[in-house]
Amino acid sequence: MSTVAADPETAEEDRLNRAFAALSDPLRRRLVARLAQGDATVNELAEPFSVTLQAVSKHIKVLEDAGLITRSRDAQRRPCHLDTQALARLTAWLEGYRHAAEERYERLDALLASQEDPS
Repeated sequence: MSTVAADPETAEEDRLNRAFAALSDPLRRRLVARLAQGDATVNELAEPFSVTLQAVSKHIKVLEDAGLITRSRDAQRRPCHLDTQALARLTAWLEGYRHAAEERYERLDALLASQEDPS
């Protein structure tokens, strides 16, 4: 049974946690990389891997539950699609920390430069 977050900030944190947890697995990262090239069915996604179709299906379900991919019905096919908005949220979160770290390094560089001995 899942719990619904009471506020938007907690909901966003839960969404990020699920996405990063889903991406912690190397096979799931490879599935995401494949879907970045275009939509694919479970069978198409499973082709290059030496795991069962059932195992790939479970990995896809984790990615779907994390909001990283969606599935649709196209006649007899059920292609998986990468959710680029979900990736944009992850990128924005990481970018905020990267920017803060960069600013700290720039301040440190400036401080060290001002303390260098000119001789």
